[in-house]
Amino acid sequence: MKKIISLNVFLFSLFFQYNLSAQETSADFDQMVEWMTGEFNSAEQAKNDTSYKNFTLKMTQIWPDAPNGAWIYVEQALASTPAKPYSQRIYFLSEINDSQFSSDVYAIPGEEKFVGAWKSPEKFEGMTAFDLKYQNGCTAFLDYDGFQYAGVTNEGTCKSNLNGSDYSTSQIMLLPNEIRIWEKGFDTDGNQIWGSTEAPYSFKK
Repeated sequence: MKKIISLNVFLFSLFFQYNLSAQETSADFDQMVEWMTGEFNSAEQAKNDTSYKNFTLKMTQIWPDAPNGAWIYVEQALASTPAKPYSQRIYFLSEINDSQFSSDVYAIPGEEKFVGAWKSPEKFEGMTAFDLKYQNGCTAFLDYDGFQYAGVTNEGTCKSNLNGSDYSTSQIMLLPNEIRIWEKGFDTDGNQIWGSTEAPYSFKK
């Protein structure tokens, strides 16, 4: 029954993303997309605190003509091995109201074929959102206060089996030239088993 409900939610989301007429996005939404896209790294944080590693975070918009939001390809890797990303995914950003936004997460089938697509977004031209795998429960909800976009995923809804975890959470803070991301993994008892315990990762553009 849960699988049927999840499928219906996914199809309902795609219906609105693709079948409603395109809506004009607000200046705050366009700014969020601009701040989120580009090349980032955590080199400065890793230099100041050896408990953090230097990771790269590269994000670019794909399917720019798609209506009702923005599709963002995301690639993360150790700075020492940029051609071997440990995470590849796609976000769908949309507006909830004047100051609230959502970021849905999608897995990419055959993701290894898209390594480096942040600099070659045309690699996605033969693909549509219907080819992606919606990550149910992993949506982040962000608020804009005129200075930053900040938000979190719901507690316990984003399932994960990384390093033996049961679910993961993400906290995001988006600034003009910086993204702070705090990802954590928890077991079934709510104990944190991966991710930073002190502070979020700071990625500078």
